[in-house]
Order: sequence, then C-alpha cells, then structure tokens
Amino acid sequence: MTGAELVSLLDAALERLAESRNELRDLDAALGDGDLGITVGKGCQAVRAKLAALGDPSPTEVLRTAGTAFATANPSTFAALTGGGLLAAAKAVGEADGLDRDGARTIARAVADSIRTRGKAELGDKTVLDALVPSVEVLEGADGDAPTALAAMIDAARRGVEETASGESKRGRASWLQQRSAGRPDPGATAYVRFLESLAAAVEATAR
Repeated sequence: MTGAELVSLLDAALERLAESRNELRDLDAALGDGDLGITVGKGCQAVRAKLAALGDPSPTEVLRTAGTAFATANPSTFAALTGGGLLAAAKAVGEADGLDRDGARTIARAVADSIRTRGKAELGDKTVLDALVPSVEVLEGADGDAPTALAAMIDAARRGVEETASGESKRGRASWLQQRSAGRPDPGATAYVRFLESLAAAVEATAR
C-alpha cells in the first residue's frame, strides 16, 4: 500500500469513525468527563483535512501527519496517547515506500508499545490496551487477506472490552469512581473497536 492509498483508506475509515462520537461521549460521561466524543470527532476531522493537503506522501509522512493532527485537535489524554502512538509508528516504519502485512504489524506494535509506556498501563487496567493488545497479537499471527485479518482483530478487541467491563477502571478519571466503574465498558477501548470496524468497512468498500 502506497502513502496515497493509505490516505484514501484512512479518510474513509475516519469519516465513518466520527459517526461514533455521540456513543463515545455517552460512554465517557458515565466514567469520566465526557470529552472522548469531542476528541474523536475533532480528531477525525483534523486528520482528514491534513491528509487531504498532502501531495504524494510516504507512509511515514501519512502517519506523522495523522499523529500530530489528532494529538492537537482537542488536547486530552486519549488524543495525546493516540497521537504519540502514531508518531512512534511513523518512526518505526522509517523510509519505506509502501506498506505490506509486515508494515502493518510494525505500526500496530509501535502504537501499542507507545501507549503502554506513555500511559503507564498494563493489560487488565481497563484501558484501550485491553482491546488493542489482543488485536495486535491476532495480527501478528494472521496469514489470511486483509478483511479476514481485520475481522479476527475486531473479534479479539471486542472480547477484550467485554472481559474487562465488569472490573474497576485503574487509570485516568474513570479510576476515581472505583467500584462504580465496574460493569461499564471502557470508552477508549470501545473507540478502538469502532476504529477497527470503520477500517474494515473502508477496506471492504475499496474491494468492490
């Protein structure tokens, strides 16, 4: 996949992801300050605008531009972690002219490692990592086509959200609620699931 193809794919995926902003706002309002919907909505809009202004970018330039745009569109912890993850992925990809399955794995690993380090979180803390890490592990072992791999990643990410929903949040504002956070899905992890679903829909549309 070239940089231009990556721009086209992300544009379609982020347009769809932005439609989840009200759902994410409501989930976050139950556990935090309710700004996740704004972060995702404005972030998607900013990334799409910045990517549209690129000429013939490399994959690294696409990731770097997306990371910076998302992190600054609506400053928040989620925006900073997501943006930082994309910037780490841009560095990991290097000067590659295109992306293949190994490149996708490199991006996924870099994002997960960055969020784990910067967020000081681990699996089971009821954060985005509980959806992200299982999906990355699936990608590492995937040998089918992109739609098949994405479907398996979505299943793994959904299970991560479901399996941690009953526990208490251990990071961020949600951790302040302690036992009251139990029984609710993590908003950030849900946002990641919605991104994968949006990405899968974009991939399917390009294959038609």
